Amino acid sequence: MTAYEPPGAPGTGTGTGTGPTRGADPAGYDAVVLAGGASRRLGGTDKPGVRVGGRALLDRVLAACGGARSTVVVAAPRPTARAVTWAREDPPGGGPLAALDAGLRHTRAEHVVVLSADLPFLQEPTVGRLLDALRSSGRDGVLLTDPGGRDQPLVAAYRAPRLREELALLAGRHGALAGLPLRRLTAELDLTRISDPVASFDCDTWDDIATARARIREHGHVLDEWISAVKDELGIDLEVDTRGLLDLARDAAHGVARPAAPLTTFLVGYAAAQAGGGPEAVEEAARKAVALAARWAQESTTSEAQQPGDGALPPEGDVAPDATPDTRPDAG
Repeated sequence: MTAYEPPGAPGTGTGTGTGPTRGADPAGYDAVVLAGGASRRLGGTDKPGVRVGGRALLDRVLAACGGARSTVVVAAPRPTARAVTWAREDPPGGGPLAALDAGLRHTRAEHVVVLSADLPFLQEPTVGRLLDALRSSGRDGVLLTDPGGRDQPLVAAYRAPRLREELALLAGRHGALAGLPLRRLTAELDLTRISDPVASFDCDTWDDIATARARIREHGHVLDEWISAVKDELGIDLEVDTRGLLDLARDAAHGVARPAAPLTTFLVGYAAAQAGGGPEAVEEAARKAVALAARWAQESTTSEAQQPGDGALPPEGDVAPDATPDTRPDAG
């Protein structure tokens, strides 16, 4: 069994507010994340706090619904990377319907994304697909299906009024929501489905955890996972052209010297911060550094190709725009 590590120092990243302020955007949504449960197949371990790729499973899910105007987590409060509203079902441990009802009481948006806290590969684009499908379908909800075609009602987007209506009917019919299975709710809703075998992958067992940890370290995923983890750790919410920065590091390493790569990328970040931050500032700083690296490499190539005193003119682009060969400091 893999050892559990706490998600952070007490108080670090713990949110007690409502997260992002609700605006008037009609396309906005709220999110409800169910993070309770006994985790019996994990031996009672606190599953939302288990780390995959250096981040707690709960934090990974919170990042995926980072665009929500308000995010409610139904569980006992704990440190999180993003500010959330905490709620608790009555009684605690009363099951998913009771937890969903408790979370919905803290939301106001017309559309609500409902997620479990054990989805290591869920990302914002998938949440966006669910919401787009919900808005265009006219249905009560849109949910993901797993590779076996099974419904995943805790990876879904719903019309909040319909959820409240059916939950009230179920509570009236059964006296309470505690202990009722989710299918009692979904059977009453008009749903459509989206297939996404990766985003719907959930971690119920230690084998699932091991699979998730192995996948994010594969060549095609490790860099994006690392960058996402670093941004969460540093509290940075910035989308940058990762491939462009890698190309810059390669050019600096090959055209100047290998240690120039990390130093150059650091200086690009510093320059972007000095310019006010944001993707445009990073892009502009990187563009200047790429051009400098190209000039540096060209000078090196030219120097090696020319013999001293051969009288050859420098190739086009090797001279600053405001200079001519006969006005250069070393012109004879």
